[in-house]
Amino acid sequence: MNKLENFFAPCPRGLEALLADDVRAAGALGASVKIVPGGVQFACDWRACYALNLESRIASRVLWRVAEGAYQKEEDVYRLAMNVDWPALFKVEQTLRVYVTAIRSPLKSLEFITLRVKDAVCDRFRAACGERPSVNTARPDVRIHLFLTADRATLYVDTSGEPLWQRGHKIAKIEAPVKENLAAGILRLIGWQPGIPLYDPMCGSGTFLLEAAQMSLNDAPGLSRDAGEFGFEKLKNFKAAVWRELRQTAAARRDLAPASLAIHGADISRDAVARARQNLDYAGIGELVDVRQGDILQLPPPAGTPGILIANPPYGERLGEIESLAAFYPQLGDALKQHYAGWNCWFFSADSALPKRIGLAVKRKIPLYNGPLECRLYHYPMVAGGNRKAK
Repeated sequence: MNKLENFFAPCPRGLEALLADDVRAAGALGASVKIVPGGVQFACDWRACYALNLESRIASRVLWRVAEGAYQKEEDVYRLAMNVDWPALFKVEQTLRVYVTAIRSPLKSLEFITLRVKDAVCDRFRAACGERPSVNTARPDVRIHLFLTADRATLYVDTSGEPLWQRGHKIAKIEAPVKENLAAGILRLIGWQPGIPLYDPMCGSGTFLLEAAQMSLNDAPGLSRDAGEFGFEKLKNFKAAVWRELRQTAAARRDLAPASLAIHGADISRDAVARARQNLDYAGIGELVDVRQGDILQLPPPAGTPGILIANPPYGERLGEIESLAAFYPQLGDALKQHYAGWNCWFFSADSALPKRIGLAVKRKIPLYNGPLECRLYHYPMVAGGNRKAK
């Protein structure tokens, strides 16, 4: 368990520095932590790998590097994969799937190279034990990732299984949500901490509310997964006692005391409010979070001390939606001026027209990505007395 292995953890672009903090906190070798676009490379032992899977709110996955080398053609990648002792890593009875990601690769077909890596794994098993594992594209036991650059190929084994942003709390979803790890990163970027009032007036299915509640309760995001759902639990080197100890420590740390969390949500859609409440109830925190139905232009903010407002406004792609938003943004600016004095308001959006049309002085812009979509996180501190741009 103390032997250092090499890993790579991807995350939403723009959150790499936060992920590096998570990696160090999990126990990675500090000198090995290297931020790269879209993730963090690091070295650690298996205990730290388990801990990162359990505790990180930012990582999308934790990938164990098992081979790396130069390549020019498909057969070079096949040989690289064939040289890995796969039967030492997992059992032939387990199913597998190969995923390929490429940046400026000269190879013509990613489908073909996916097949060749699968062939190499199966050929290595057949040579060692006379049979080969089966492929399962839906829910494989073992996920093998190949990453190709212009001249380097890297093979990873996925220690996470399903993506880590799938916390297991959401049973009622709506279209185009912000993923949980992106929401958690946004909460950290805007300076929110447990105890500070938080309000999402466009809460949708409740992603920001759920993440903030988990953070307030000191709840490890990986605790909601059932036994056997992490990829590392399927590997031959899995140490159940170490994993059980980590889970027990995290469970004992969870705060069950608060009657409420000063976390509030609202949405103009009755259906979205119902879904958010359903998700919060399913997570066991429905009584701790207040959710109302109403339009942000008319609904007053939660009573009490001003805090932080975070919202992901609708993003128009069709002409009618764009025209509607062009009218909505100035009204939103007026509503903030009238009702949110003392609040720090943040809006996460891919709409570059938002800061101009909202008519307020933006203090800070943070570039982020929601998947492939380039976005910005806009900060509007609402100081009583006037925050509108001069015309």
